[in-house]
Amino acid sequence: MKAANGHVFKYGDNVDTDVIIPARYLNSSDPKELATHCMEDIDQNFVKNVSEGDIIVADKNFGCGSSREHAPIAIKAAGISCVIAETFARIFYRNAINIGLPIVECKEAAQDIEAGDEVEVDFDTGIITDKTKGTTYQGQAFPAFMQKIIDCEGLVNYINQKSQA
Repeated sequence: MKAANGHVFKYGDNVDTDVIIPARYLNSSDPKELATHCMEDIDQNFVKNVSEGDIIVADKNFGCGSSREHAPIAIKAAGISCVIAETFARIFYRNAINIGLPIVECKEAAQDIEAGDEVEVDFDTGIITDKTKGTTYQGQAFPAFMQKIIDCEGLVNYINQKSQA
């Protein structure tokens, strides 16, 4: 499985799905369109500043709120390669894995990593390295079946691939 490597956008507790992708944009299911509005209610410069491979780091309960899949889809389509948080809302966690967005829970990393830091995440081991500070953290590694889902870019592709084997 691959690793993520990028610069950090940092957010606090309880980042809900309404600020990840505001409800006024839910009339679209196009990932590219959703990405143009990702995080705009909490960080107006996010879309202008995000680069392919960047990482979101947040505190507790990231992705709380409604169960919409649009939230992880918008994040992934915006170019984010991984979300690290102290904790995730359970439905967001499930939706993220289902669409192939890697997410890692790690309290220490969520507390210590700062906006702008360059961070690398090894999905096989769960090791998070803050290259800016020279520190490492042990996040929760994905079980093998979840790694396969993420490698296939989501649950639907994973199931299709298995049925063709």
